[in-house]
Amino acid sequence: MVRPHFLHTNRIKIHYLERAGNGPVLFFIHGNGSSSVFWKKLMGRLPESYRAIAPDLRGFGHSEAAVVDATQGFADYVDDIVALMQTLDIDRAHFVGHSLGGGMLFSLVADYASKVQSLTLVNPASPYGFGGTKGINGMPCMPDFAGSGGGIVNPDFLQRLIAKDRSLADANASPKAVLNRYYWKPPFVPDNVDELLESLFQEKTGDQFYPGDFHKSPNFPFVGPGIFGPMNAASPKYLAGKADVFIQTSDKPDVMWIRGSHDEVVSDQSAFDPGTLGKIGLLPGYPGEEVYPPQPMVSQTRYVLEQYSRQGGRFEEIEMQETGHSPFIEKPEEFKNLLITFIQKN
Repeated sequence: MVRPHFLHTNRIKIHYLERAGNGPVLFFIHGNGSSSVFWKKLMGRLPESYRAIAPDLRGFGHSEAAVVDATQGFADYVDDIVALMQTLDIDRAHFVGHSLGGGMLFSLVADYASKVQSLTLVNPASPYGFGGTKGINGMPCMPDFAGSGGGIVNPDFLQRLIAKDRSLADANASPKAVLNRYYWKPPFVPDNVDELLESLFQEKTGDQFYPGDFHKSPNFPFVGPGIFGPMNAASPKYLAGKADVFIQTSDKPDVMWIRGSHDEVVSDQSAFDPGTLGKIGLLPGYPGEEVYPPQPMVSQTRYVLEQYSRQGGRFEEIEMQETGHSPFIEKPEEFKNLLITFIQKN
């Protein structure tokens, strides 16, 4: 049975879900706009011996509403996870990360590789961050990293999130409609969609939380990253060099990279990327594809993992067919079998 817990570490008060077991230890790291609840059903499907732990990151779910210093990239989140491991007396674990949580795990390996027994990335954010880069090696489109950070979030979505709008009124702004349009491949709708929606509403909002602050920029799309919150933590401005540290780390856990075949959130033409939105005419002042192309998020991840492999690491890439951004929710049995097979090798 999956049970909720609260625990005070030496950093923050963390809420987490746990399925007890005396075998392999797995940590499940959620993405933006979600919480540990997104992993709950999958955790219940695992073999009984597996110990599964899914924390709510700071500012998400029921964990403490602690501010994220985005100028340190994902360091606050990563250090919180390590503090939780230490408090639970866990030295090493298998890690599974989704979306922003997957992108975060590149930093976990870069900073604490010895604690990672294996790494499963599920539609992860690019190792270079979300927004504002081009080319497979993550070069900034603009010198101030315009197009990344807290300013790129749809303000209508944010207001509906704050208002806890449960309607389907706007396909691109009503939170429930966004879940059903982008988190999984339509027409699929999980039977616990309302529970997942409620967990989205638990995300703390504001300039110091989600989406974070931002500043005006003279460069397209005319907003640049601020210094607080998850969207700014994911800015390539503050993740500079992390991909290289990941590639060069001496302890190299095996990596399984799982992608949904129809993911529109993390792709080479992401529906949430300013380069894509400018290219199709939805953002004014677009300077053209040569200057600001859609960020090749998938290609960047593949490039980094290939470099990781050339430096002695191992990875496998799996595309789960007919799934969107959350294949572990859309096809949980198939995902579970892939995960167990991979864990058993490590």
